[in-house]
Parts: sequence; structure tokens; C-alpha cells
Amino acid sequence: MNKIILNTGVQDFINKNWSTDIVSVLLKKQFFEGVSQKELVQQLEAKKRCKDKLPSWFNAPNIYYPNKLNVEQTSSEQTARHKSKLISGKTLLDLTGGFGVDSYFFSKQLDTVFHCEINSELSEIAKHNFEILGQKNIICVPEDGLQFLKKTDEKFDWIFIDPSRRNDNKEKVFLLKDCVPNLPKNLPSLFENTKNVLVKTSPLLDISQSIKELDFVKEIHIVAINNEVKELLYILEHGFKEDISINAINLTQNQEVLFSFSLLEEPSAVVKYDNPGKYLYEPNSAILKSGGFKSVAKAYDVKKLHQHSHLYTSETLVDFPGRTFEIVSVHPYAKNTLKNLKLTKANITTRNFPISVAELRKKHKIKDGADVYLFFTTNLNSELVVLMCKKP
Repeated sequence: MNKIILNTGVQDFINKNWSTDIVSVLLKKQFFEGVSQKELVQQLEAKKRCKDKLPSWFNAPNIYYPNKLNVEQTSSEQTARHKSKLISGKTLLDLTGGFGVDSYFFSKQLDTVFHCEINSELSEIAKHNFEILGQKNIICVPEDGLQFLKKTDEKFDWIFIDPSRRNDNKEKVFLLKDCVPNLPKNLPSLFENTKNVLVKTSPLLDISQSIKELDFVKEIHIVAINNEVKELLYILEHGFKEDISINAINLTQNQEVLFSFSLLEEPSAVVKYDNPGKYLYEPNSAILKSGGFKSVAKAYDVKKLHQHSHLYTSETLVDFPGRTFEIVSVHPYAKNTLKNLKLTKANITTRNFPISVAELRKKHKIKDGADVYLFFTTNLNSELVVLMCKKP
């Protein structure tokens, strides 16, 4: 950590030029003695990435930024704030602290948070920023979290872990046992120091596979921002053996849309099927990731178009957790279907359809845009259809 970067002149430059062209800065002679152009660019790039993702850091004076990869990998303020609402108690150990965004929001809920980070420079950066942000109840430990856990006699109300989705060879992995650290292998040792574990994983990981790899899963939270799934959260409670609660959350600037269901009840939920009615519903991305296709139909009393289409319909308008459309017309998908509709622009979505959006656009010469929404899908008779829709 180069503390010269915190000098007033350097900070003024960063605050005035965070949106400037990076290449132009790199090509110029060194601006500040003791600060390389590469270091300066690192601060500019990272601050720029924090503007929307981490506004508290972006707007605070004298924040020291790590490399842009650390900023990319950290939680956003929205997801970190939501995560902090899932816990209660007095103490938490963050085993994989990183830039410290999650630790910061946890510390607003608990008396003491231990932030472990194996990268000593990143640990120092996090500690500095915690002080700038006025959060004094976070203890920074510059070492591997698992090693710290082995040495301490402390018992924690919670342990939080965010395993890296890249292995030692920097390759992306898709099983928890292949992440770093190996959570399934180390879980028994975590439960020696706590009763509650909160796990964050990438949305790319398969939920059913993760349940098989983990013990005592009590709750799963699928967190999306503006209809894009950002992270999966698993709450583990030592000794828990009952039904798992699945919670699909879509966060926007103004609201939080939550849909919850029981993992055991989903397979046996009774679903009705029907041809497209007056309205069409597409679940938000968190629900689609959760797999609660039957449960959402039952909860909102809507009918599915097909077992695998995951589109729903009704004759009366329902306040549904996702996108809602009014169906203008329904057409069998055939060679001249799109030609007869005489559309040059439309918003296209496919669900349970053998042709991709890109192929459909190319084949039928339809550009993106306009107020028309076309859904290419399969109906209850396993026929390919096109639903022409508009916003209600």
C-alpha cells in the first residue's frame, strides 16, 4: 500500500480525473514523485468501477482502492446490505474478507466483525478504508481465515465465507469442492467455532449440486439486481435437518420483490396448463434460477403454457413477480409467420424453443426495439408458437 497516494495533491487528481481516458494517463510522464503512472491508473480505474457499485466508497474522501479485479469480485452495496439483514448476534468471522464490503455491512448489524484476508496489502487497504468510513468494530487479521480459525479459541455467532470460483491454476470451477478454499472439506472445522455459517457463491453454481455438497442447509437466497442474478447465499445451521426454504429476491432501486417456497413442496405442487389467455407472465431471473416453477404458478394462481416453457398465463391481471404482458395475438410458428406479421423491429424472447434469439433475428430480419414483444415458445400441445404481446 503506497501511502503517498493518500496525499492531498494525488487525491485531488484522482477525484477530478476518475473518468478520464486511462491510456492518456499511462503515456504521460510521472505526475507525482513516489507514485507510478501504473499505480495512479489503478486508483482511477477502481474508483470508476465503484461509482454505481459502491457509492459509499466512491463518495468518501481518502479511500484507497485495490486493483480493479478486487473491485469486480466484491459484493455490491445492494447485495451486501441485503446479506447483512440475514444475520443477528454479536460476532462474525469473515473468512475471505477481500476488499471488505460484506464485513462493513455485517459490522452495522453486529458488535464485532473479524475480517481475515490472506493478502496482507489488501488487508491493510481494507483496514484503512474501514477507518475512513468510521466503522471501528472491525478487526482486520492479515492471514488465511482457516489458519486463524485453527489458532483461535473464539466462538462466533456467524462465520461467513465466499470461496474463490477459480482453482490454483486460475481456472473457473463449478463445484464447491473445487473452489478455494474447499468448503465441503473444511465445513466440520467451521462448525467447531460456530453454529451458523453463511456461504456466498457465484450464480453459475448449480443449487441442487451445492445442497448435496453442503451439510445442514436451512435457507437458500437467490439475489438478483434489476433482474440479473448476482449471488447465491446458503444459510447453514449445525444440526438442521428439516425442509429447506428457498428465497428468490429481485432488488431494484425502489423495491425488493421476494418469492419464497419450500424445496420439498415444489415437486408435488399441482400446476394447471392452458393455452395463452389474455395475459402472459415471465418470472424474474431469481425465480428462474430457484427452480420454483410449480410453486410460483400455485402461489399466483396462473397457468403454465408447457411443462418446460416456464411462461404463465391468466385471463385476469395478476401482480406477478416478473415481467407482465398483454397478449395481442397467438400464431403457430411457420415459414411465413413473421413475414405475415410485417414486423421489422421487436423485442424477442425464447422459452423452450429450438432456435436462438440471434438466429431468429437473422432468419426473419427483425431488429431489436419498438413496443412489440415476441415470445417464441412451446404450448401445452408441444407445438411451436409465437406470442405477440404488448405492455399492459
